[in-house]
Amino acid sequence: MANEHFYPEIEPYTHGTLAVSDLHTLYWEQCGNPEGEPILFLHGGPGAACSTNDRRFFDPEFFRIVLFDQRGCGRSTPVGELEDNSIDAIVADIERLREMLGIETWHVFGGSWGSTLSLYYAQEHPDRCRTLTLRGIWLLTTPELDWWLYGIRNIQPELWNAFAGHVPEEERGDLLEAYWQRMNSEDREVAFAAARQWSLYEGACCTLYPSPEFLSWFENPGIAWSMARLEAHYFRNVRFEPDDLLLRRVDRIRHIPAFIVHGRYDIVCPIKAAVDLKEAWPEADLVVVPDAGHSSHEPGITKELVAATRRIVATGRPHR
Repeated sequence: MANEHFYPEIEPYTHGTLAVSDLHTLYWEQCGNPEGEPILFLHGGPGAACSTNDRRFFDPEFFRIVLFDQRGCGRSTPVGELEDNSIDAIVADIERLREMLGIETWHVFGGSWGSTLSLYYAQEHPDRCRTLTLRGIWLLTTPELDWWLYGIRNIQPELWNAFAGHVPEEERGDLLEAYWQRMNSEDREVAFAAARQWSLYEGACCTLYPSPEFLSWFENPGIAWSMARLEAHYFRNVRFEPDDLLLRRVDRIRHIPAFIVHGRYDIVCPIKAAVDLKEAWPEADLVVVPDAGHSSHEPGITKELVAATRRIVATGRPHR
């Protein structure tokens, strides 16, 4: 789902793997200028992966672009693995990757779950973050999860009916548990069918206008398997205490320049979370895109994200 606002396609100048535990090995890559300003891309999900277009939000002559697939995602192994998979583990992985690459501080860029992870990482390691560029704010709170599981039916009833209709009516009072049990079934066909339905539900809700090209990403069996399982895992088992932890700890990062982009008609991550974050963090810049939903690859979202990274270019020089 490319558009005119992206930078041209680019290939990594280096890539590799990083063993972060006895179980998990991460895929990582670097693009752009090896001597440039380091910027870390954090993908969404949990459970999605980096795409080739995700390299294209950044000026390749200015930035040293670092991307990696998080635990259980994409080219990292084992795919869809839930064991030892938590936000604290991923934050530790980010620090291992930063140290391995010899980077002292970097800019951080993340959307959707990537915004959650970016905020949490910055709050844990504020001294490592030069700027934050955030899209589709998601704070991992109970109201947001309830909206995703049930509230979307108020706007996309057909999509929700297909999602809820995958399980018997008597189990629809707890869709998360119903899907969790199926995706962890010993019957692989049952597990994959549930994962596919979960993934298609999310993918179809991501864009303001239907996009078969974009939805095809969510139909990919590997993406569907990892994203559905990991999202259900995080929804069910990996939560903040208190629920609004990211908002409560904004004071830790208020000194970091921040650029927030959110689609007005984002029904995956409703705009209230972005407004709540802006209220807690008045120094942050918030741009609401009037003709977009959730996806970073919708033209209006891409345009504003690229504008945000260009502001970094305009105010700095490549790191030496």
